[in-house]
Amino acid sequence: MNSFGKLFRVSIFGESHGKSVGVVIDGCPAGIKLKPEDFLYDISRRKPGAKGTTPRIEKDLPILKSGVYEGYTTGTPISIEFENNNTRSKDYGLVKDIPRPGHADFTAFCKYSGYNDYRGGGHFSGRLTVGLVAAGVVAKKIIPAINFKAELIEAGGIKDIDAAVKKAILESDSVGGIVECCISGLHAGLGEPFFDSVESLISHMIFSIPAVKGIEFGAGFNSVRLTGSQNNDLIMDKAGKTSTNNSGGINGGITNGNDIIFRVAVKPTPSISKKQKTFNMKTNKMTQLSIEGRHDACIALRMPVIVEAATAIVLADLYMLD
Repeated sequence: MNSFGKLFRVSIFGESHGKSVGVVIDGCPAGIKLKPEDFLYDISRRKPGAKGTTPRIEKDLPILKSGVYEGYTTGTPISIEFENNNTRSKDYGLVKDIPRPGHADFTAFCKYSGYNDYRGGGHFSGRLTVGLVAAGVVAKKIIPAINFKAELIEAGGIKDIDAAVKKAILESDSVGGIVECCISGLHAGLGEPFFDSVESLISHMIFSIPAVKGIEFGAGFNSVRLTGSQNNDLIMDKAGKTSTNNSGGINGGITNGNDIIFRVAVKPTPSISKKQKTFNMKTNKMTQLSIEGRHDACIALRMPVIVEAATAIVLADLYMLD
């Protein structure tokens, strides 16, 4: 559904071209300092504006509707809303009958029997990640000793991100990328084996972000090319510090006190201006589609702060359960 978490519970709402999008956070402890200005830095990191990002720019000023009084959380559900003002719904007139390849237009139509709001991708749009970023800001306040750093390390299969983005723009196409996230300051012993392992919960949340298609922790897929003696992280002291970090800071689903390190694969934006073939649901024939609208040539450029926020939500919930 649209909710995640056990004690720190997050629910997102809205559609890309609806009146607003936002998030409801339940279970946040009372007495945490919180004001609209606290959200602006992380929200600015998510905003478009850089070359290769969508020209659609919203003000994204957070409207705190409930759960905060006189600058402090009250302990009741926090509702945060972001208005949609810079929309051009006419660009999506064809989408209802002619689903975009690689997008959720077709599956949304099947799931909701055609009643879905398809404008701008509707509820499936990356626009809704602004709510995740907002929830991440609150989550980070619950675990202030934890440090998050995510960055785009590759785009279009190369390390030269600018070159990859420029090439995609010139070809009216798009490229994906790899985001690496490092979380430091965690104590050992957080998480549960098997179904609520730290990897399981982080992966669950990360895959909730539109365009994410893969995740690996530590050495990840490269570990299959190593021997056990090469892959094992030697324990150096009583705190659990290891000589290497091939496990990505997690053993048996539980944090080992080292940095959690993982990488996320972000697919190319499916909405591209290059002509593509697709199926016309109305005429029952194949047709050519030239997508209108404003889209990211590389959505991965805006992904690091979203990955941080999603991870913070998971860890805040785990710390409250610990």
